[in-house]
Amino acid sequence: MRLERRPVVSDFLGSHISTAGGLSKAFDRAASVGCGSFQIFTKNNFQWAGKPLDRDEVAEFKRLLAAQKIPVGSHSGYLINLGAASGPNLDKSIASMIEEIERAGALGIPFVVLHPGNHLGAGEKAGIRTIAAHLKKILAATKKSAVRIALETTAGQGTSIGCRFEHLAEIYERVGSPVWLAVCFDTCHVFAAGYDLRSQPEKVLREFDRLVGFKEIVMFHFNDSKGDLGSRLDRHEHIGKGKIGLDAFRVILNERRFRDVPTILETPKDEAGKNDRMNLKLLRSLISS
Repeated sequence: MRLERRPVVSDFLGSHISTAGGLSKAFDRAASVGCGSFQIFTKNNFQWAGKPLDRDEVAEFKRLLAAQKIPVGSHSGYLINLGAASGPNLDKSIASMIEEIERAGALGIPFVVLHPGNHLGAGEKAGIRTIAAHLKKILAATKKSAVRIALETTAGQGTSIGCRFEHLAEIYERVGSPVWLAVCFDTCHVFAAGYDLRSQPEKVLREFDRLVGFKEIVMFHFNDSKGDLGSRLDRHEHIGKGKIGLDAFRVILNERRFRDVPTILETPKDEAGKNDRMNLKLLRSLISS
């Protein structure tokens, strides 16, 4: 399939934003660095369960979301591993992901980004089957929710699943309810996993479209990579200062079919937001006018 490289006029470029002091604080922080979209954690990302959402805080978050009409996504906690075969951590992972979906639904957030999981030595095929089975269990428990699970492409560190587009395609097939699944495409992870976004970004995107489909992408994570091609190193770098370079970001930004997809920085932060402003300015300079 040919890429449709036409000028893009909409701007959903943004960043992962802190919710310190309250979830609704993220809106002002996002505006202060010039975000056209943003991503948050709805609870502590290194804890299984979160504090119950405050009713007034939920109301304020939803008011701001409706008023500003800015795309917002949430990211699940890092402890969750749906690739585990059994045991207390699996039970906690399933319960935690159900909670993530419920929290996102309460806030009006349309999807939760999830690292698919780690097979822990069982092998990729077994890991994919296990992850799909646990996703089906979670979707059954949240069938009244409109929130989608956005499977994130991974760098391939350790025993992680999701570093090959084929992994995601097979999970989709096994789950059998693709309407409730989506994809978050992380540039650093895809490059570190061995897809040459540096020299052949169009080829990589066509391969993704063939195996999974562009329409499944509900969010991009825009990160340059400290590690080289195929390093499997999940280390993010500022845009244009890593091993990917700028061309891949230019190609994605000017692809017509991605014009309404939120594009989120997870690059190194500073307290004043200077780094986010710098990266967003550079990305905007790559958009054709």
